[in-house]
Amino acid sequence: MKCILITGGAGFIGLNFIPIFLKQNPKYKVINLDLLTYASNTSYISKLRNNERYYFVKGDICNRQLLEHLFAHFDVRGVIHFAAESHVDNSINNPEVFMKTNVIGTFNLLDVARKYWMSEPFQWKEGYRDSRFHHISTDEVYGSLSETGYFTEETSYAPNSPYSASKASSDLVVRSYFHTYGMNVVTTNCSNNYGPHQHLEKLIPTIITKALSFKDIPIYGDGKNVRDWLYVEDHCKAIDLVFHKGRSGETYNIGGDNERSNNYIANYVCELLDYYRPLPKGSNTGFSSYKQLIKFIKDRPGHDRRYAIDASKIKEELKWHIEEGFESGIKKTVEWYLSNEHK
Repeated sequence: MKCILITGGAGFIGLNFIPIFLKQNPKYKVINLDLLTYASNTSYISKLRNNERYYFVKGDICNRQLLEHLFAHFDVRGVIHFAAESHVDNSINNPEVFMKTNVIGTFNLLDVARKYWMSEPFQWKEGYRDSRFHHISTDEVYGSLSETGYFTEETSYAPNSPYSASKASSDLVVRSYFHTYGMNVVTTNCSNNYGPHQHLEKLIPTIITKALSFKDIPIYGDGKNVRDWLYVEDHCKAIDLVFHKGRSGETYNIGGDNERSNNYIANYVCELLDYYRPLPKGSNTGFSSYKQLIKFIKDRPGHDRRYAIDASKIKEELKWHIEEGFESGIKKTVEWYLSNEHK
């Protein structure tokens, strides 16, 4: 049975990915390495503890000795690297931890994997030639778009926040290990994910939880910032596809073809809440719709105006496509948060 190391598997995308991966790949064993920071979801991921093909390790990707031990003990033959600090607001307030985790942590993983799998540049140890390092990144490394155009795999990097700068740096380290050492790497850059289990600090969960608590729903600036939204399960299936079939050394952009402004998101989520959890007539809240809670606040520094991904490469090469439209995905997401409101 082939053993792979998944880092950050208790985070939003990772915890959605692992059950899908285990189901689709019965000949794999997964080692989930996660530091269990504030953004981790321990209750959901713990449901896998009775799966004989799943093993959890609490630890830091900046701990090189731990990584070396895991590779040797489990004979790791692949890495899918989710672990990262990812909230832009936090990177503005405390950029150092982003540089440590996202840059130094990624370097540690790459270098430990290289030395375990390879004897020298472009020379693989016997039995390890198919070992692969899959780096999960973001479209934020490309910077900001105007009202037209799309990010492609050839778009120049222009990160505008400490978070996106740290991810851009890690992408380039991964690239260098392909060109310098011949390491088998792939990188995927995704658009904004949404769906069940997302941390409450992110936009869509924030809108839902603030509304249900009858608190102001904060929207930065004028709310016209646009993002391309990708349902998390569609992203997970794309990652599995790239890990197994993507070309070594290549980058694949993964987008949902769902551009929506923050204003649209806030208003649509509130409309769904008005439907699923209508306010009683004569409510003492003083308003008739959750939309009345939307409040515009001071814009954050370096706030990118628009992201949009051209995902034609992964669609054409690997025949990937989204299965969840935005409006249906948002309905599923709102329903999940309503069902898990007090958990």
